[in-house]
Amino acid sequence: MPRNLDTAALRAIVAVADAGGVTRAAGLLNLTQSAVSMQVRRLEEALDVQLFNRAGRKMEPSSEGEKLISYARRMLALNDEALMRLAPQSFDAELRLGVPYDIVAPQMPAILRDLSLGWPRMRINLVSSYSRTLKEKYAAGEFDMILTTEFPPPEGVEVLARRKLVWIGSPDQRAAQVRPLRLAFKETCFFRPVAHAALDAAGIPWENAFDGDSETVVEATVAAGLGISARIEGHVAHGCVALGPEAGLPDLGASFICLYDSGQAQGELADALRAALRSGYGNGA
Repeated sequence: MPRNLDTAALRAIVAVADAGGVTRAAGLLNLTQSAVSMQVRRLEEALDVQLFNRAGRKMEPSSEGEKLISYARRMLALNDEALMRLAPQSFDAELRLGVPYDIVAPQMPAILRDLSLGWPRMRINLVSSYSRTLKEKYAAGEFDMILTTEFPPPEGVEVLARRKLVWIGSPDQRAAQVRPLRLAFKETCFFRPVAHAALDAAGIPWENAFDGDSETVVEATVAAGLGISARIEGHVAHGCVALGPEAGLPDLGASFICLYDSGQAQGELADALRAALRSGYGNGA
């Protein structure tokens, strides 16, 4: 059967070697002198080697001791690294933020990166969902702040920006010429009823090209030329393009990016997050 080295005893011999004696090592380890001496002695007995040359109170590692201490330092470093990686992290403060799927990029990655550099021991828990879902959870107290895309903006809510809505399709734009026009929206998408109303007003027949609950599948459907959808200008999905006036589709108006803030989150991080959201998503962004 393989034998195992006691990490507590290894820590003791490293401390004795670094401190030059048991008395100072005991202080470093927050143990009694007798406890440290016992750990060293038991390790020597288990290995049947003398780890230290004793000259009064001064203790110098023997040749065997130097070998073991070299291994001990590496083993303890791995031990401490494993415990640090596996232990739950503690943070000085945490904020809960909700952002709609369609406006997470490109602003949020840069905002989170910059805040993490300034406040490395603080965490922002970001949840991405639809505006309707975010508002429900915000009302239930699950978020400190949320962004939404809405039309028209509710009273009493801070409006960060007014952004034009655009039709999106595949680069060849072939789906925009099909009649009835095939639409790809999730049922809960805020832009779905806006698109329906605009098409009805323009007398353009339409049908649903997608039934489901996956935004990724919606974007894949549009990119493949199997339907069209709508997004906020500047937030077009990968593989899709904004359709211009030549597509012959009705104007969709604009959406408003709104900030809901409970005001309960206080401190420098909360203030920095508010400022970053206003700067990143404001009309000047």
